[in-house]
Amino acid sequence: MVLQIPRPTIERLPLYLRCLIRLASSGVEVVSSEELGKLLAITAVQIRKDLAYFGEFGRRGVGYDVSALLGQVSQILGVNRARKLVLVGVGHLGQALANYDGFREHGFNISAVFDADPSKIGLTIAGQRVLPVHRIAEMLPQMGVEMAILAVPAHAAQKVADALVLAGIKAIWNFAPVRLIVPENIEVRQENMIVGLLALSYYLAQHDR
Repeated sequence: MVLQIPRPTIERLPLYLRCLIRLASSGVEVVSSEELGKLLAITAVQIRKDLAYFGEFGRRGVGYDVSALLGQVSQILGVNRARKLVLVGVGHLGQALANYDGFREHGFNISAVFDADPSKIGLTIAGQRVLPVHRIAEMLPQMGVEMAILAVPAHAAQKVADALVLAGIKAIWNFAPVRLIVPENIEVRQENMIVGLLALSYYLAQHDR
């Protein structure tokens, strides 16, 4: 039976990874769950529980070997090897995402960029020539890309998502303000920036009252 990992645990793994990268770059060799907890504002018990889903790490009374745990968390997250990305949509948001250095730092490489706007076709974005969106079906299967970033208008998102799935994409990071309908085996991460702003506005409104 496959162990089902709770989604909150999966969401915390990138936090552990980033913290371990900082510790390793600072020359820290060993860290305890209590120290990690203070750095991340997460309880030591929760950290130990999260990591226990994936195996036994660290030594009681000593802590975790930072380098070893960094390697193990990287492997769990699948970033211990380079992964190709495709970006669809090179408006202001798409271009900002394409030029984000953090992708390359974690082994994510944008291998193809697509857009439907004729004025953008042929431009070079993040070292990639912008291709017409209708070439997704032709290009992606031969590239071996499994992940896509979707930064297109809401009205175009579902049609593009359908094309990506047919071309072999297994995971989509969706910035379009619409819920995508995809097969059960396709993982979708929805980002809606206005939701975050509205949540912040709520807390300000409560403070004003």
